[in-house]
Amino acid sequence: MKTIFSGIQPSGTITLGNYIGALKQFVELQNEYNCFFCIVDQHAITVPQDPQTLRKNIRSLAALYLAVGINPEKATLFIQSEVPAHAQAGWMMQCISYIGELERMTQFKDKSSGKEAVSASLLTYPPLMAADILLYNANLVPVGEDQKQHMELTRDLAERFNKKYNDVLTIPEISLPKVGARIMSLQEPTKKMSKSDPNKKAFITPLDEPIQIVKKIKSAVTDSDGVVKFDTVNKPGVSNLLSIYSILGGKSITELEELYTGRGYGDFKGDLAEVVANFFIPIQEKYYNLMESSELDDILDRGAEKANQVASRTLKKMENAMGLGRKRR
Repeated sequence: MKTIFSGIQPSGTITLGNYIGALKQFVELQNEYNCFFCIVDQHAITVPQDPQTLRKNIRSLAALYLAVGINPEKATLFIQSEVPAHAQAGWMMQCISYIGELERMTQFKDKSSGKEAVSASLLTYPPLMAADILLYNANLVPVGEDQKQHMELTRDLAERFNKKYNDVLTIPEISLPKVGARIMSLQEPTKKMSKSDPNKKAFITPLDEPIQIVKKIKSAVTDSDGVVKFDTVNKPGVSNLLSIYSILGGKSITELEELYTGRGYGDFKGDLAEVVANFFIPIQEKYYNLMESSELDDILDRGAEKANQVASRTLKKMENAMGLGRKRR
């Protein structure tokens, strides 16, 4: 069985777009692959974090993974900092990385632009990401378009290591999202939905109260002609809402267009708000039960134990290949 690795930063509650673009797919992938799902808290501290908030966000993200359907009997869910091999292998990856290639990373340029001082970790983020993936011999890594450059570097570093030392690392394949719905901002439907949007009405989270979801859907930007039709060029707002309705409501875009023929946006938004709110109610119930129970910590303990076993084996091979420490079997 092929292995998949994926990591999400615990930097606040994920959005509806994150759920549809990532977590929903993860639930399906766990049935076909050996999956390692990692909460990458060491990546989160590349920018300043409040310790108490970070710890809360770590646990919250873990609970949400489980609440949406990740099965700990099928997939391994764990916290990055609880597996020391990540930091150790990350240093080894730094040692074979070149400053020039790290400085060319688009995300480093964006996050450091205009700032007087930035953390060195922003520059060395990609080698740690490479270590995360390579420790688990991942064959496939599902990422968004914004992480494609980092994944290409991961492949380069793995090939460089194998060529210089030994063929001990698996070269991962990049899995970009399938062509399909890209969930956009409810207030600016030409840009991607983001939890960092200062306008809280622009995004929905799986933990929003039903009344909040209803208000956000009803205030979503559409247009003035009142026709429910999928047309991303001329009707981006309506098209975005149709995509959300189709995915969470289990109806095709064509079925929805026919259903709302001759009906206004009021009916359409009202029904969609009910669909979204009802979809997340059982997820929220499971989430809050997990947050209050010891089950969540038990699952994370087991996940860390398994991840440590797998990662340590790869780390030993890497250390032996580089000549670190005493040779071990």
